[in-house]
Order: sequence, then structure tokens, then C-alpha cells
Amino acid sequence: MENVIMKSGEFLVKDLDPKDIFIPEEFNEEQRMIAQTCQDFLDAEVLPNLDKIDAGDRVLMKSILQKAGELGMLGIAVPEEFNGFGQDFVTQMLVAETTGAGYSFSVAYQCHCGIGTMPIMYYGNHEQREKYVSRLATGELIGAYCLTEPGAGSDANSGKTIATLSEDGKHYILNGQKMWITNGGFADTQVVFAKIDNDRILSAFIVESNWPGVVIGPDEHKMGIKGSSTTQIYYNDVKVPVENMIGDRGQGFRIALSILHMGRMKLGANVIGAAKQAITDSVRYANERKQFNTQISNFGAIKHKLGQMAIKTFAHESAIYRVSKDVDGMINKYKSEGCDQGLAAIDGISHYAVEDAILKVWGSEMLDYVADEAVQIHGGMGYSAEMNVDRGYRDSRINRIFEGTNEINRLLVVEATNKFAKKGEYNLFQMAEEIHKNLDSITDGAKSGETYFEEKRRYIGNFKKAIMLTLQSTTQALGKNFMSEQEVVNNLANMIMELYEAESMALRIEKLDGLNGTKQVYRDMLDVFVYDTASLIAKNANDAIYSSIEGEEAKRLVKGIKTLTCVAGVNVMQARRNIANVLIEENEYKF
Repeated sequence: MENVIMKSGEFLVKDLDPKDIFIPEEFNEEQRMIAQTCQDFLDAEVLPNLDKIDAGDRVLMKSILQKAGELGMLGIAVPEEFNGFGQDFVTQMLVAETTGAGYSFSVAYQCHCGIGTMPIMYYGNHEQREKYVSRLATGELIGAYCLTEPGAGSDANSGKTIATLSEDGKHYILNGQKMWITNGGFADTQVVFAKIDNDRILSAFIVESNWPGVVIGPDEHKMGIKGSSTTQIYYNDVKVPVENMIGDRGQGFRIALSILHMGRMKLGANVIGAAKQAITDSVRYANERKQFNTQISNFGAIKHKLGQMAIKTFAHESAIYRVSKDVDGMINKYKSEGCDQGLAAIDGISHYAVEDAILKVWGSEMLDYVADEAVQIHGGMGYSAEMNVDRGYRDSRINRIFEGTNEINRLLVVEATNKFAKKGEYNLFQMAEEIHKNLDSITDGAKSGETYFEEKRRYIGNFKKAIMLTLQSTTQALGKNFMSEQEVVNNLANMIMELYEAESMALRIEKLDGLNGTKQVYRDMLDVFVYDTASLIAKNANDAIYSSIEGEEAKRLVKGIKTLTCVAGVNVMQARRNIANVLIEENEYKF
């Protein structure tokens, strides 16, 4: 595969050839074996123990994580030098997807492997990596990440935890409080963020949980992910050796933000596994449950739900592995330029600020939709704690809050897009100006004799024009107040997110068609998704325009948006039924 690397947000102005993306159908044998190992582990160690795990058994959860370490599952992203497997980012995301079907275990697992380990791997020195990462990779140590405080949530840098250098210069004396700490009840190591003396910016430290002055609170009672240990942690004159500072003084805020980029992207993969499990549970129940002398899977309303659940999951899976290949390409680029392995990895991930915010928001909301419909398909049994869809429904809700709320991440989608464009990474505003100049004569670009995929590419190209036009018009109209008008920013974020998911799905299906021909059911998915995307982009564009622009200019822009979001009608009822029928026949999600 040619190594074509897209910059973050560049998809708005540049079209990609399907041959240049990675799709899940291209996983190699080793990747499939790793995923199967993870699935076998869930089947053997996690799923039979879900009730015990949800009862809050800290010892059990830690022991399961340690068993995962014995299999090498905790070291997928860790280089071999430090007892890991050194797998590429695509493989890491496949593992995140597979383990996403593990309910509370997936939260504990992702916390340990990601934010509990990677700050040390990416920003630590060789000695810190040898001492801690090599043991975190095997499960000898279990990690946690301590950033949030009672008064510092989304505004992470406002934390009050303080580190003061001791008189002999050998330790930092740590005082403060952290909250919502995943794995807090049993973690051996903590990545703790604090301000040194009167510093304005955070620094980061490795703290061992058994040190004097570290006080672990009881587990919080939560709506969902009940088996995930979530605690407050107090630091009372904790002596942290100076050599346990991660990176440089004042680098903690950068470390925190970079790690959140990684966490968002892996959460975006995690939700796919949970969604596929919910769909499988739903179709199996629908095939068993009878009402009015027939299985409920025969009813159109149920087929609509199953079809839409599958469409959303397939679209998001397409987007996840598309960007994963881009991340691997960027990491390899940084390595070839002489960058340290750890920093190359985190900088490669962090580069895709637009995409990781998209994937976190869209993926978490996709799973909420799927989990909600799974409960509805199960009816009264879905509201019973006997069924896993009850657990999945409650567990899903945290994903819209984890790793930066969806409200914050919607702002980030637009803010990062604007930042890259203003830096000259791509000529978004110049292209938007050209579209605006020719707005009165704009057409949908339809040509006779278009092939199926040429038509879809034209639609998606028009969606890009609609987004550029709306972004340019609203930023000019609102000026310096643009980012403060969060409703308008949200409209733009919604447009960008829908476009990325739609284009990713279209590229995947076109590539599949070129490899071995496309089954009609995949075209049904794409037809419905693009048809729905057109309406969503039009609605959000109109809302943004009418909220920031008045008079004839608003009418002119809305007329242009109508042209750019015009797509052919689709028999969505039959298309969703076709998709549902495949699920019903297979009795599980197998797309």
C-alpha cells in the first residue's frame, strides 16, 4: 500500500483514492490472531465473571488484569525492549476494539494500557521506562492516571495539587487531592499531575501507591462501569524522588493533552466492540422472542433498528481504521527524521487532533444509540438486570464524558480545523472564498453516465464545499467572537463529523468493490448513510447561517447549501431491511 499521509483535517479539502486507505478487511494473519487471543481471554476470564466484577471486587479485577499481562495483552503498544510486543497503531486499535466488548474490564484494561502506562513510555527517560514500563507491560504493576480534581475537570490546568522541592533537593513534597481515578483502588503506580511551587503550568510525576502519605478513598458508586474501581486519592506530604518527574518541569499540561489525544482515539475504537456485542445480543434475542405467533425479528420496526445500528457501527469502524493507518504513517515519518520512539508515537497520534475528537464524539454517541436500541429491542427484558444489554446501556453513558466531554471535543474539532488552516497546512479558506464567489452559479455537478461510486464521490465533494462555505461565512460574520458562539461551532462540528464518517465508509466500500466486488448490502449501507448525512449537513448549515448572518446574504448561502446537499432519493425502508436480513440470517454482527 502506498504510504499516502493525510494531515489532520486535510480531508476537508483533499480527496483520497480508496487504494490509499486501510480497511478492516485487510488485517493480516498476525493481527487476527492477536484479536482472537483477546476475544478468547474475554470469553474465559471476563464474561463468566461479569456479576462478580460489577460487585466491585478489586482483587478480582486486578487478578484478571495480571492474567492479561501474562498473555502479553498489556504490552501491545510497548516496545519489545521493555517487555512489550511493539505492535503498530492499527493493531493497537484492533485490540481496543476487541476488548471493548468487555464492559467494566475494558475500562480498567484501557486505562492501564493507555493513560496508566504510556505517559511514562512516551515522555519518560530510559531509567523510568526500565523501572516502570517494563513491569507495567507484564502486569507486575498496574497503572492509573491522576489528573482530575474536585475543581479541575475540563479545565485541567486549574488543578491545586502542589509539589514543593525538599530542602535537600532530593524529593518533591506532594500535597493535594485527585478524583475519578480509574483503577485507583488497586493501582501500584500513578501518573500524577501537580504544579511545582507557584508554577502556572502542571508538571507530571510517577507516584507509587504504597508510599507514605498516599491515601486511597473507597470506590465511588456509579451509574455504570461498576466493576471499574473509581476513587479519590489524597496526597499528604508524599515524598516523590526528583528522578520520578516525567519530562521537564512545566511539561505536564502538554503530556496530559497528548495522552488525552491517544485516549480519545482508542475510546473511539473501544466503542466498536461494545456496539457489535450489543447488536449480536439484539439480533439473537429478536430471533428467539415471539409475539403474535412470529419472531419479532420479522417486524419492520425491529428491522429498522437493527439496520440502523449496523450502518452506524460499520461507518465508525471504517473511520477508525482509516485514521489508524494515517497515524502509523505519521509515526514512521517522525521516526525516519530521528525522533525518539516514544515521542514519535505520541506526536504521531497527537497530530490528528481533528480526527481524534471526531472519533471520540461520534463513536460515543453511536454506541449510546446502539445501546439504547438494544434495550428497546429486548423490551421489558432489556430493563432487567438479567440481560447484558442493561449493563451495556449503563456502561455506555460514561463515554460521552470520558477523555474530555463531547461538548469540549466538539469545540476542538472546529478549533483545530481553523488552527491548521490558518497555519497554512491546507488552503481551506482560499477554497471557501472561491466557492462563495461563485455561489450564485453553483450546481450540484451531476453528469450523465456517472457510475455508482462517481455519484457518491460527487455528493461527498459537495458536502465538503457546504462545510467550507459555512465555516468561512460564519467565521467572517462572527469575527473574534466566533469560538464563543458555541451553538454555531457545534453545528460546524456536527457537519465535519458526519462528513468524515460518510467519506470513510464510502472509501471502504469502494475499495472492497475493487478487491472482490461489493455485495448489495454494503451499497445499501452507503446509500442510507449518505442520504442521511445530506440532511444532517443541510440542517446544521442552515442553523449556523441563520444564527450568525441576516438578510439576503443568509438566503443566498442557504440556497447554495440546498444545492450542495441535494442527493438522489433512497428507499431507506428496503435498504435497512436488507441489512437487517443479513444480521437475522447470520444471527450475529458479521459485516
